[in-house]
Formats: sequence, structure tokens, C-alpha cells
Amino acid sequence: MMRCGGVALLLAAVALTTLCERRDVLELGDADFDYLAAEHETMLVMFYAPWCGHCKKLSPDFAKAASWLKGSVQLAKVDCTANADTCRGFGASAYPLLKVFRNGVDSGTYDGPRTAEGMVHYMKKQTGPDSVLLRTEEDLQAFINNYDASIVGFFQPDSAGLPEYLKAAALLREQFRFAHSSDPSLGQPYSLQQQGVLLFRPPRLSSRFEEDSVLYKDHVTVASLRRFIRDNLYGLCPHLTLENKERLRVRDLLTVYYDLDYRLNPTGSKYWRNRVLKVVSRYSSRGLSFAVANKNDFLSELEEDFGLGMSEGAELPLVTIQTRLGHKYTMREEFTRDGSSLERFLDDYFSGLLKRYIKSQSIPENNNSPVKVVVAESFEDVVNQPDKDVLLQFFSPRCPHCKKLSPVYIELAQQLYLDPNIIIAEMDATANDVPLGYDVQGFPTIYFAPAGKKDQPIRYEGTRELKDFVKFLKRESRRPLVLNGVREEL
Repeated sequence: MMRCGGVALLLAAVALTTLCERRDVLELGDADFDYLAAEHETMLVMFYAPWCGHCKKLSPDFAKAASWLKGSVQLAKVDCTANADTCRGFGASAYPLLKVFRNGVDSGTYDGPRTAEGMVHYMKKQTGPDSVLLRTEEDLQAFINNYDASIVGFFQPDSAGLPEYLKAAALLREQFRFAHSSDPSLGQPYSLQQQGVLLFRPPRLSSRFEEDSVLYKDHVTVASLRRFIRDNLYGLCPHLTLENKERLRVRDLLTVYYDLDYRLNPTGSKYWRNRVLKVVSRYSSRGLSFAVANKNDFLSELEEDFGLGMSEGAELPLVTIQTRLGHKYTMREEFTRDGSSLERFLDDYFSGLLKRYIKSQSIPENNNSPVKVVVAESFEDVVNQPDKDVLLQFFSPRCPHCKKLSPVYIELAQQLYLDPNIIIAEMDATANDVPLGYDVQGFPTIYFAPAGKKDQPIRYEGTRELKDFVKFLKRESRRPLVLNGVREEL
């Protein structure tokens, strides 16, 4: 009985917590949006539809963020199926749409992370002034001793650079932390001679391999300051997170994954990063960027995209390289504490000796059915045959639209089975790497790879009816089709 009572109490507590989180999200509509939104200095609003799957997925994180931000930032939502006027007024036609409001005025679309932690982190930056005024050395130290990087401008009150700096702070505050001081002497310990801007990297990433601060020396403009921050913010080996991964992965990137946690395990986190820095600092000018990451944040990615299970390496770091072109490499040698294995991995990479990692199913032994099965390992041999036209469907085994298409696609393949110039094929995009040049965001996605133009695949945008597939192939193929054994006339 006691055990049952304990379970009941636990369930009641969970239900109460969920209810409280939901109450922290303000529900607005056509009748009250304008006057209630104006009561809040900073507010994040989700425009949604109850039937929207992405909205349902976001809702728990949105409610959790609302609970954590209670008292500082208000979160609200608007049901666009019941409040069409409000949603139309703010351009909400695709859901969910998130917007930031200041005193009821639309301040722009929210483009930050969509996790509870990410929304909290992002929205905290929306509160307070665009740039914090620092008066004393104590103010400066308190500001730069932060988990994130800090940008501080030092200007005389009548300086022409200050208004431009504050303008940049207003435009970039969603991404970076800004402060300013009218006492340039506060910047002198950091090599600032008169006026200027200093970028302070996060103290947790301090190391002997690079400076903790970087001086901006050019004339202050919004564009040049943005460029300076972008080029210097992360330093030699930044901390890759779920929130900044898209910004860091615009370059060829080597990432070292381990039990990184600067809050709970700062000593261990710094230990492995310093081992990495000791090696990669010698390769910093060769076009490859570097980062460290908490492997627990990227478990599914490591397993699904790189084939690295958590049993591999155990407590030792795991290392990957992913290029802008989508090429992937994994370090199979065990990470050594002296860094020699990482050094060998980098030498092999720059020498072109590494074999790319490709996520692929096994090449089928028998592939004689009308619809040819393509896997990542056989893509080049099947789809990129220079003299063959290939219609390729990227599908997911769980996709109901793919299952509905299947009999039509099979019938198309049967009608073209005797055509020696065309191949009808399919690839499971959940079990194989999608090749460069093919944009697959949903299923099914269908492309035509024409003979002689394999670098210019054509996306099929027509209806999924047999006659429309045939019409498309007649138009795009350079040779007449052979349908049911009969060659069509041009």
C-alpha cells in the first residue's frame, strides 16, 4: 500500500509540475493580444496550430522555458486556428512561428535554439539594455567573468565611435553580450592604448595557447565589428554545443568528443581540451577548424552519422572530421594522452590518406527487381553511370506517403524494365548518407539524374501518378523511352 501511495504522490507531483508550466505560458487571442502584450517589456510568442506536429513537439520545451524564465521574460502563445486576425497581422502562415515582442511591439522573428535551455539562454539576452554601462574595474570583471564571450567598447562620452558601437549592440544583442565604458583606462591591462573594442573569450576556455582577449583596431562600423566578432569569437578550439553547432559547422571541422562539462567537471574538461590544443595549435593555418564537445549531447549523431558507439573509446575522447562538402572521417586509433594518435590522424588527413566514413547499408547480392536498390556504397556505380538516366526515390520505411507511392513506383519500373537506358531506383535515406547535391528534407523525395549531367540532378516536383512520372521522364530523357517493350517516338 505504501508503495502504491508513493507512486500516486509522484504522479500527482509530475502532473502538478506540468500544470504549473502550462500556466506560465500566457494564452493570447484577437480580443486581448494588443493590450496584454504591451504590459510586458520582453515577451516570446509562439503562433501555432493545434494540428501541427512541430508545434506539439515544441510545446513541452516552450512550457519548461516559460517556467524557468518566469519573472524575467513572459512566454505566450496564440492559436492561429481561432485567432486568424492576430496571426495574419504578424505574418504567421507556417507553424510554429516564434516572435520576440518588446512592450507589445514586434521586435523580429526568433531564430534561436528550440530547446528549453536554448530558449532560456537566448531570451535572457533580450532583457536589459543593448549594452551594459561599466563604471569600475569591479563592473568590468563581473561582466567578463561569464560563461559566454563578452564584447566591451571603451569610448570617451563624446566619441564618434560610441553611437556606432551602440547601434551594433542593438542589432547583434541576440547573438552576443555587449558592454561599454567611458573610462578607457579600464582597458589598458589588455593592451588598449586609447579607445577601442575588446573581445573577451569565456574564462573557461582560457589556455596558454592563445590570448584571452582580442583588440579591435579598425574604425567602428556595424559591418566591420560584426566581422571582427565572427572571426575571433570562438578562438582556436571552441566548445561546440547544440546551440552553436550550425555556426561552427560552416567550415571544415574536427571535433573531439568526451565527458565535457565545465560546470560539473571543469578540471577534466580543461585537461582533455589542453591535450587537444597542444596538437591542433600546430595545424591552425591549414584550413581546418577545431572544437571540443560533450559527447552525451551528440550520442545519436555519433552513432548514426559516424558509426561510433559509446563502447568505442570508453572514457577516452572520440574524434571526427566533417567537411563543408559533407565528407566524414573518424579516428579509429585510440586517443593517446600525449596526443600522438591525434597528430597521426591529422597528418593522414592532410596527406589525403584517410578513408571517408560513409553510412551505408550492405550492397544487395541480388538486385534484379524492376526497382533497383541503391545504398551509399553503390551510389556511384548505380546512379552515376554516365550513360544511364536514373530516377531515384529517397524514402523512409516508416513514411506513409512512401508506402502509398510504392505500387505506382513499382508499376513505373515494370513498364520501363526493358529500357536499357533508364534505371528506376530507391534509397533508404534513414540508413544511408544522402550524397552531395541532393537535398532531402522529407519523404519521399525524388530526383532525376540525367545521363551526362550527373552533377545536375533534377528534383521531381510533379504529382505521384503514373502518367505524370512518364510525362516527366519523356521530357527530361534525351533518348526515347521503351515502355512495355515498345520504343516511344520522339
